[in-house]
Amino acid sequence: MNNCKKIFLLAGMAIGAATAQAQQAGAPYLDAYTIPLKKKNAVIGRIYDRAGNLSAATLIEDKSGLFTISGNELRLKKKASVDKSGTFTYPVSIKAGADTAAFLLVADDFIRNKVVAHRGAWKHHEGSQNSITSLKDAIKLGCEGSEFDVWLSSDDGLVISHDPEIGGKKVEESTLAELQTVPLNNGDRVPTLEEFIDVIQGQHQTRLVLELKPSAKGKGELLATKAVALVQAKKAQAWMYYISFDYNICKKIKELDPAAKIAYLNGDKTPEQLKADGIWGLDYNQQVFKKDPQLIATAQQHKVTTNAWTIDKPEVMDELLKSGIDYITTNEPEILLSKVKP
Repeated sequence: MNNCKKIFLLAGMAIGAATAQAQQAGAPYLDAYTIPLKKKNAVIGRIYDRAGNLSAATLIEDKSGLFTISGNELRLKKKASVDKSGTFTYPVSIKAGADTAAFLLVADDFIRNKVVAHRGAWKHHEGSQNSITSLKDAIKLGCEGSEFDVWLSSDDGLVISHDPEIGGKKVEESTLAELQTVPLNNGDRVPTLEEFIDVIQGQHQTRLVLELKPSAKGKGELLATKAVALVQAKKAQAWMYYISFDYNICKKIKELDPAAKIAYLNGDKTPEQLKADGIWGLDYNQQVFKKDPQLIATAQQHKVTTNAWTIDKPEVMDELLKSGIDYITTNEPEILLSKVKP
């Protein structure tokens, strides 16, 4: 076997293994992972089997003793409730048919103020864009979400960078170890997706908005597969939104995790098209909204969420907020926060 054939064989094996990992982690699955606060007997999520059908299930592990399954619903027991103080994560395991899966349920103290910090909060802070520091600063500010960008390194590490090149190194042509030698501000180095997940799981107010970058190497679906597999392995579904300019990546995420919240970035799909494909939201440049003043209203009719990027001018923020947009991605989260906080 020549070297080229070996490379393609190994690549195929890697994709197959990652796909199996994601699919196994996603069966059975829930359509929600957050626990309503101070609501006894509240429904948390419906249970689906591997085939995507609503399924009866058995609760096989719940150390808290707070949960029960009624039909195809995972819910709090009749006299049980949770609040935002103290413990906020609750591990459970369920069995549906022959499949079992473990999840992390999270007390729902997540912020809902429409503010998504673009590459974290960095413009008026010490950290670099897409750094651990900028993520932590977005959390400290009280943003609803912190957006960041993920690629695959040459050795298939899930690495965070906005551009295809960082510190003179091409992301898709460099190993993860090589990329992590690139210095960032505030003593940071180029982070990984796993490191971002570890930070976000330390709280339950801000969520991650994970952008999966289109690949010049044809590895977009592998990127989606590995990212979803890691999110599932870390049981981080409650903290995660996905976005991408690559529609095939969006559809791949939907295939791997039918309950995932996915928004499309490129601006060339109607709300009707997104709804038909099961895509949760549209996340378009502000110019798309200017060209179609009815876009937000149309999306609302189809129950497709809306986000505009990248909005830094206060007057544009005001206009979008007045229009009823769901989210705004900005390099100026402090300004937007001043407009949405009571």
